[in-house]
Amino acid sequence: MSFTRRAALASAALLMAVQPVLAATPAKPTPAKMAPAKVAKKAAPASDFTPSAEAIKAHMTFLADDAMEGREAGTRGYDIAANYVAAQYALLGVKPAGDKLTTGVSYQQHVPLLAHRPATDGAISVTGADGHAVALKYGEDYLPGSQAQAADVDIDAPLVFAGFGVVDPSRGRDDYAGLDVKGKVVVILTGAPTSIQTEERAHFSNPNTKRVEAAKRGAIGVLIIPTTSSEKRRPFARGLAGMKEWRVIWRNAQDVGAIRAPSAPSLATISLQGAEKLFAGSSTPLATILEQAETPAGAVKGFALPGKVRITLKTEIEKRESSNVVGVIEGSDPTLKAQTIILSAHLDHIGVKDNAKPGEDRINNGALDNASGVATLLEVARGFKDSKMRPKRSIILLAVTGEEKGLVGSDYFANNPTVPKADIAADVNLDMPVLLYPFTDVIAFGADRSTVGEAVKHAGARVGVALSGDPLPEEGLFTRSDHYRFVEQGVPSVFLMTGFQNGGEKAFTTFLKTNYHHPGDDLNQPIDYNAAAKFALVNYEIARELANAPARPVWKKGDFFGGTFAPAGHPSAAK
Repeated sequence: MSFTRRAALASAALLMAVQPVLAATPAKPTPAKMAPAKVAKKAAPASDFTPSAEAIKAHMTFLADDAMEGREAGTRGYDIAANYVAAQYALLGVKPAGDKLTTGVSYQQHVPLLAHRPATDGAISVTGADGHAVALKYGEDYLPGSQAQAADVDIDAPLVFAGFGVVDPSRGRDDYAGLDVKGKVVVILTGAPTSIQTEERAHFSNPNTKRVEAAKRGAIGVLIIPTTSSEKRRPFARGLAGMKEWRVIWRNAQDVGAIRAPSAPSLATISLQGAEKLFAGSSTPLATILEQAETPAGAVKGFALPGKVRITLKTEIEKRESSNVVGVIEGSDPTLKAQTIILSAHLDHIGVKDNAKPGEDRINNGALDNASGVATLLEVARGFKDSKMRPKRSIILLAVTGEEKGLVGSDYFANNPTVPKADIAADVNLDMPVLLYPFTDVIAFGADRSTVGEAVKHAGARVGVALSGDPLPEEGLFTRSDHYRFVEQGVPSVFLMTGFQNGGEKAFTTFLKTNYHHPGDDLNQPIDYNAAAKFALVNYEIARELANAPARPVWKKGDFFGGTFAPAGHPSAAK
């Protein structure tokens, strides 16, 4: 059910009766020490906004309450949370910018979903050159892929090994060179060579990127095998527990799942034990390939495998509904207001724990992941409402669904924006700030790739917060949150989180080990709401800087992501 402005106002009245949102006396964020190397030499002008720690606490208290049941996309709990966010937009005077309905513009953008999961264990067998068929064992040799495009899959085709499946003209690499994969199933190593820069490596490691290249060359399916190092990091056996979980994608206007490279689906993940059966009798032993894959260059050559594979899969598929919540603060400049700066945060979390023991907490409240990001978004909106000067560019407030399902809601909006796509100038994403300590620095993943980084630096200086580099480059975090769906549309984007200084590293790593994606991520954690207010102030200053800058943000010359997704002629292409 769409949530119009009138409904939002009515809901707001009810919510205000049971849950105070704005405190009468805002708490001032505690000043922080700055890293000397990052501090601006001249004093920066003070902000015109004082965030409220109490307001952020109030928002988080509602959004992380047990009544939301973990805010899983497509559930009643998520819908309640979405209505709450829409109500807060209305209270703040933020205009609706979702779907256009006969009754007016809604705060919600309907996101039709398609959920899918394996219905059976499936069956995979390999027939060698001698005609002898060897069956692979479910849970030991393979785990079946979930096929959103078809409930039944039956494939009988030759096998071709294509190394890492990486095609990178900028590095002169093409793992498909000399291979004929048309009408065949491609076997590909997980990941990408370690010599590739980490964020770019994350892009090439993405299964979607790999399948697109396979589909271009006529492959009809992909099998993924681990490297030795990836098996140590994430053992194959660990995947067995998640086989009954629903995967989710969005549906297009034709009611078809938005699948990238549907002609070359991921058919299964193969274990190292199962891979031995695929490579039986091959010209290069699997052991040699795995050894070559561990070298920095990952110089693994592809070749045709001697066998054929028979794969039969059954998938359970069902339609679901969810929504993004979209509001706009209109710009004041007659020309620049057509351009939009997006502030995004995912509203969903992972729902209720299915395998909880009797008496055990079952609800994954998602207080830090990501009620904190949405609360920040709402407080930043209040800052613009109370400011004496409207921003020159328009600001879109975007709370998205389905991030935990694979950046689904942000992908839907990025492909079906409610504002002209060419006018989206930048995205600043707020995902899981770890607000458990008085942070003194922030990390803006992707800041060094576009001129958005300068805005982050200037904003941090005004607040007294340093800008630090990526402390976890091996994780490729730049590609793993909602902002990346805007990057794929050529939009300069950053993902902001609290930094590792002043106890941040311990707080972050401890949270990941104990409460991340766990019922322990609730309001019983020692949340520092003054730190939350300071984080809101940083984001307000970034948004204000981007909205008022004379020039539109652009990618830096020679940047890989800018060149890949914003080629010459794109509004955000490097100048």
